[in-house]
Amino acid sequence: MPTDTSSLHYRVLILGSGPAGLTAAIYAARANLEPVVVEGSQPGGQLTITTDVENYPGFANGIMGPEMMEIFKQQATRFGTELVYGDVTRVDLSSRPFQIEADGKTLTGDALINETKLMGHGVSACATCDGFFFKGKEVAIVGGGDTAMEEALFLTKFATVVKVIHRREELRASKIMQERARKNPKIEFVWNSVVADVLGDPKAGGITAVVLEDPRTNERREMPVGGLFIAIGHEPNTQLFKGQLAMNPQGYLITEAGSTYTSVPGVFACGDVQDAVYRQAVTAAGSGCMAAIDAERWLEAQHG
Repeated sequence: MPTDTSSLHYRVLILGSGPAGLTAAIYAARANLEPVVVEGSQPGGQLTITTDVENYPGFANGIMGPEMMEIFKQQATRFGTELVYGDVTRVDLSSRPFQIEADGKTLTGDALINETKLMGHGVSACATCDGFFFKGKEVAIVGGGDTAMEEALFLTKFATVVKVIHRREELRASKIMQERARKNPKIEFVWNSVVADVLGDPKAGGITAVVLEDPRTNERREMPVGGLFIAIGHEPNTQLFKGQLAMNPQGYLITEAGSTYTSVPGVFACGDVQDAVYRQAVTAAGSGCMAAIDAERWLEAQHG
């Protein structure tokens, strides 16, 4: 771990402090790679704004998202991980050591692991994660593509009514997904509407209603709901890497099959930044483990 603050060089830089980044830090630190984790402006990632986590192995009675991430952080620092608060504003992967700027500091590293993330109290971006908490409630979901239809159908297992809010009068989803959704008696469609506001009190049960606006007339109205799901596409936070790392049209970093290697040797991607399919805390943690092992082996091959 560097002591000279004018020369902040590390063997492993880890961007992001969600389950993937902190798991990578645990593994890297135990391998004596003395990593630094740049936490971002929301340390702990999305789980810090998730209320109850009931599907992560090892917590039989569930755990609050912030508490879980604090445990991750304590475990990482116990093995010598250094934490730096602040957002990364610039990344230079054109030469090694790699260089990043965060919170006014310049940090360099021999290897770089990136997991930078893509709400709680009744607003969610993951029906699979949170659907159970809305049993017996009326909920709304925003979107008109296949993801929205899949999540709406999943939510019918728990909710009494699922209202699909769409800004136009026709869906973008595939025909088969549209048919499945239309045939489900629990699904209702709310056309020509966008969510302008969310009403409720986090301390008194969360969301109570959404304010809908008609994009054609700008008229507004309230619609009572007990939960709101956002399914308008998950956009990974990869803007800093455009033109430097290979990514797909949606912005997810492309990794080699069965690994976390990106298009630049020494840069590894894990968590939501490269996972467009599962987006779960447990799979993010698993990919963080993979990234740390990949980085350790790569560094050993480079430097011995």
